[in-house]
Amino acid sequence: MGNTTQTVGDAASSAISTATEALSTAAEHATEQSGGMPQLDTSTFAHQVFWLIVALVVTYLVLSKIALPRIAGILADRQSRMDADIAAAERLKAQAVAAEAAYAQALADARTEAGRIVAAARADIQADLEKATAKADAEIAARTAESGKRIDEIRQGAVAAVGEVARSTAEAVVGKLGGAADAKTVAAAVAARMKGGQA
Repeated sequence: MGNTTQTVGDAASSAISTATEALSTAAEHATEQSGGMPQLDTSTFAHQVFWLIVALVVTYLVLSKIALPRIAGILADRQSRMDADIAAAERLKAQAVAAEAAYAQALADARTEAGRIVAAARADIQADLEKATAKADAEIAARTAESGKRIDEIRQGAVAAVGEVARSTAEAVVGKLGGAADAKTVAAAVAARMKGGQA
């Protein structure tokens, strides 16, 4: 701002000296010629120079005290706003990079946790399956043993029933043939025959 004020002062001084030289030259021409431009009338020359200097000084003061400080303030405000916007953009960029890194880390953690949960669930399911299989095997073995016992009981009952039927049939056949059947002899013959058949 100091450089701008100095530049305006130099311009004003230069303009005043140029105007003075021009007026001097015009005054010389005016004395040589009669009747010309009213600005070149030597009788009003002092007044014109005075008001020219006043106008230049007022212009200089308006520019240096009002216009140039306002322009400098506007430029400073604009520069500070631009600096603040750039800083905010850098801050937001850093936050975005940090958020992206946090998202990637959270995603990796979630995948790891999901894999661990799936592995634990598989292990639990496998353990439950093994328990259920063992329980089913035990139940099947128990039922098989019980069924074998019943089959043995049924077989023994069937053998006893067949023996009884064979004895009564043998006694009836011997009776029909006219012989007297001894119960012990018939029982021994039926037992021997059944043993031979089983062998």
